[in-house]
Amino acid sequence: MTTTAVPGLAERLETAVLATPGVRSVYRAGSLVSNLVGEGAVAIGISRVDEPLIAVRISGETASVAASLGIEYSTSAVEVLREVRGAVGKVLADDGLGPVEIVLTIAYVHPREATTD
Repeated sequence: MTTTAVPGLAERLETAVLATPGVRSVYRAGSLVSNLVGEGAVAIGISRVDEPLIAVRISGETASVAASLGIEYSTSAVEVLREVRGAVGKVLADDGLGPVEIVLTIAYVHPREATTD
């Protein structure tokens, strides 16, 4: 089962992740190769451009979530990951789902020069 069984779930997860202090951006989940294949599928019209950045798979009453994050240079990566995990768990719980697996990857640390104060 995919997120179509729970309309808007991936978007709500993305909103919750982006609202977490220290998170600056969310990137498409998956490996470089899978993202290249995905972009190729979009280019030839097999896939849509507006697909969610956060990957979600639902099985019964549980969900697996994967997200790649860009974080602030000044934050503790461990603390940000803990907070994002909590935010994801809350969104899933609000939808009556329990997490089976939450895979979070820090894909980018924004440099001090890119920080807007």
